[in-house]
Amino acid sequence: MSTAKPRADRAAEARVAATRIEAEGVDGVIVSWVDNAGVTRVKTVPVRALEPAARWGVGAAPCFDAFLVDDSLAPSGGPTGDLRLVPDLTGLHRLAAQPGWAWAPGDRWTQHGDPHPGCQRGFARRTADALADRGLTVRAGIEVEWIVDGGEGGPAYGMRRLIGNSDYLRDLLRALREQELTVLQLHPEYTEGQYELSLAPTGPVEAADTALLVRHTVQAVSLRHGLRASFAPVTAPGGVGNGGHLHLSLWRDGRNLGHGGTGPHGLTREAEAFLAGVLAELPALLALGAPSVASYLRLAPGRWSGPYRCWGLENREAALRLITGSAPEQANAEVKCFDAAANPYLAVGGVLAAGLAGLGHALHLPPETTGDPGDPDVPGGAAERLPATLDQAVDALRKSEVLRAALGEPLWRAVIDVREAEIARFAGLSDEQLVEAVRYRY
Repeated sequence: MSTAKPRADRAAEARVAATRIEAEGVDGVIVSWVDNAGVTRVKTVPVRALEPAARWGVGAAPCFDAFLVDDSLAPSGGPTGDLRLVPDLTGLHRLAAQPGWAWAPGDRWTQHGDPHPGCQRGFARRTADALADRGLTVRAGIEVEWIVDGGEGGPAYGMRRLIGNSDYLRDLLRALREQELTVLQLHPEYTEGQYELSLAPTGPVEAADTALLVRHTVQAVSLRHGLRASFAPVTAPGGVGNGGHLHLSLWRDGRNLGHGGTGPHGLTREAEAFLAGVLAELPALLALGAPSVASYLRLAPGRWSGPYRCWGLENREAALRLITGSAPEQANAEVKCFDAAANPYLAVGGVLAAGLAGLGHALHLPPETTGDPGDPDVPGGAAERLPATLDQAVDALRKSEVLRAALGEPLWRAVIDVREAEIARFAGLSDEQLVEAVRYRY
């Protein structure tokens, strides 16, 4: 259901959905959105109030656009005005690990029925629509990484850690299956207590929706097992943190444009131009995809976090990793420098906007980095470092005409305001204090 449908149509679909999920034991529906700091905010309605919520929306003050990660406000936040949060019932799911509850992503509209210019989900949809106008589609997926306190330890990627937490991980798989999500992989990751989950690719807006639903489910299953999950960029100073890697592939007429072309490693001309646009905007994109002051404790050389502005085939230290796969449909690119603090709609929309700019200017990729990007002895010398602090990334965003135009002035300004306010808020903290301040906010 698109919130662009007439109110009467939305209400009719909500009546059908409410009848169905109430018969399945649902009492309440959660409608969520993600603010500019990367925090998921919610409103809920009883299941029998889903119809008026779909017709008219529920109140969600515009001041949330100025919320920081610690619930303080940027100076631009004020007490006046109201918006309407409208559930998108195409994303409605009964929550297997929260009995009696269902969830739907929300779009934010003005009280006059127009899209709110600061709606991050609307931004992602606009960029996907702009690609569709060119006859192109993107298939995307966001890896979900998290760290739990209280689980069985063990080696990185190790069987011991899997065995010690097998009941927990089994229940997570069951919950995701009941929610009709297609899991591709689930495994222990590098850091103690860390896991990674990847799902089948979907459309870009749906990929962001799915990432949120997976995080909600991870938190709920973790709590049921006496564990506490964190999606923060880092949970210990000097440690390897939680990425939010974005995988995407460009398609036209059912063909994956990352395969069978004459460009590098089989890229078609369109796919190369799209990825060259992403690479060109990566410093500014970090203000969307690595949005926390703490993100830059993770984005460091030697941790395979993608801290270098370069690309390479299966190069896990490059910010843009090309993956050819073992079949044509598997070819994709991975943006490795993003983390789990990102608003996924801002991250997805920003990457699509950058790719569109690359297509518009018919850009070419620079020479490939085939070794460690930080090694001055690799062919071409050491690669350029991406911003090493949030204020450097914000400065790049200020200078990006591409992202400013794509976001639109209200959303661009709101993002800048929140980033600047968080920089000031956390100035002077030690790494330990910063990690503690954000560990359980995402």
